[in-house]
Amino acid sequence: MLSISIQLPESIFSALRKEPDDFVKEMRLAASAKWYELGEISQEKAAEIAGVSRGEFIVALAKFKIDFMQYDLKDFDKELSNAN
Repeated sequence: MLSISIQLPESIFSALRKEPDDFVKEMRLAASAKWYELGEISQEKAAEIAGVSRGEFIVALAKFKIDFMQYDLKDFDKELSNAN
């Protein structure tokens, strides 16, 4: 796994009342949820980025008020054809 470093003001952790590790977990979840909402990544990939199971990711989407069904007609047709 690739590791990246970002610099943040220390005050952000006290302002959000979060420990750095908890902040990073939430930031990964929030970013992946937004990318999923925008249709840039799949639900499976978003869960992987967030470091959670797909079920946990779906629960998190509800927290962020994001519909877990991000299908358009083309995606729906593909799902139907794969079901047969």
